[in-house]
Amino acid sequence: MSIHPLQFLEIPRRNPEKDGAQLRVQHYKEIYGSFDAADAASQAGRCLDCGNPYCEWKCPVHNYIPDWLKLIEEGKLFQAAELSHQTNSLPEICGRICPQDKLCEGACTLDDANGAVSIGSIEKYITDEALKQGWRPDLSRVVDTGKRVGIVGAGPAGLAAADVLARNGIRSVVFDAYAEIGGLLTFGIPSFKLEKQVVRTRRNIMEGMGVEFVLNTRIGEDKPFQTLLDEFDAVFLGMGAYKFIKGGFQGENLPGVHEALPYLIASIDKELETDHPALPYIDLAGKRVIVLGGGDTGMDCVRTAIRQDPISVTCVYRRDEVNMPGSRRDIENSKEEGVQFLFNRQPLEIVGDDHVTGVRVIETRLGSAGPDGRQLPENVAGTEQLLPADAVIIAFGFNASPADWFADFDIRLRPNGLVQTESGGRLPFQTTNPKVFAGGDMVRGADLVVTAVFEGREAAAGIARYLGV
Repeated sequence: MSIHPLQFLEIPRRNPEKDGAQLRVQHYKEIYGSFDAADAASQAGRCLDCGNPYCEWKCPVHNYIPDWLKLIEEGKLFQAAELSHQTNSLPEICGRICPQDKLCEGACTLDDANGAVSIGSIEKYITDEALKQGWRPDLSRVVDTGKRVGIVGAGPAGLAAADVLARNGIRSVVFDAYAEIGGLLTFGIPSFKLEKQVVRTRRNIMEGMGVEFVLNTRIGEDKPFQTLLDEFDAVFLGMGAYKFIKGGFQGENLPGVHEALPYLIASIDKELETDHPALPYIDLAGKRVIVLGGGDTGMDCVRTAIRQDPISVTCVYRRDEVNMPGSRRDIENSKEEGVQFLFNRQPLEIVGDDHVTGVRVIETRLGSAGPDGRQLPENVAGTEQLLPADAVIIAFGFNASPADWFADFDIRLRPNGLVQTESGGRLPFQTTNPKVFAGGDMVRGADLVVTAVFEGREAAAGIARYLGV
């Protein structure tokens, strides 16, 4: 593939420059810069075109990675943008926030010996630069079918469904409770990972494709769900999973203990200067902060907290660093920014009288594998300790949060509360109500943005078949 077959040896892997830690903890802007055309081409040219593209198979949306790397090496930016959008509705967003080290780049043939191709940074470059130069999705050959779909939720799954429907001549109206599109892309993921103008730009693109957004509207409250069934030929649900997972130990309700998502939303509200903030801002300046949990949400919390001028921020995780579910890149950035990590520590209790004063933990070691194949932490007797804290953020993840009106419309749930799809000969992501489809976290459980994009796209394909398009 490469014009210079040994380019992977001659040119080392690199990512765009990033701000130094002392500078970046003073702001909420994205910390990484961008490639220029020459850098993107030289990094893309490191691809071996290895015949069996492991990167492509590991990618949840199965991007045509080697193909658009070749186009970038050849300077064919617009063609690369078109190809990138054939498989991914939000490539500039996935390029920024996907854990590439665990997905495409982790599967790259070069990863171990020579350093993986900088796939994520090139993916980001393709759409960012193409849009700057005037590229827009080409819908000139799309014929309007006259069909209309109502979409509930303007997060990754809903946006991906709307994108694919538009490309099939099916108009959609996307309803969302927030004042901006994006769901957690806007109100959950901090701006130092994803600046909100990126999401606003995607909204402009989609509106140019004919997608309509109706915001500040809660389906089931501000607008009855029956109205959507009456007005549209089909409905897609992409409402996410927002039920906070508790630890089940004493002290979780003490003042000074915060849930991860409300904490992040309030911080972003303040940053965006939202006229009507959804939640009160939580100021952690001058506090000793402990974050419980080692996933991506936990990393978002520690990196947000470290920007609020605290005394200290400590992440407590019950397994070792190798088994942390969070992105390697985020963990590295957190350490650089001054976050401390305590691994192999199991929280036992949050202590305090009228306010949190600490977290009692016990050391752990990894034992036998659990049902999911991961080793289970076992407590080590006699190793308890008390960690002083003025604020605690619990980031154990999210469970299903189905709407109470689902049952009224024969939208059945699995025992774990996730929406039931694809059984009894139904179309992909079709619920037990044949007119209603669903995808993303409310079907799969809390997962990556890119998996929600994939499911939204697949559901849209199922809707097109249902409508005979």
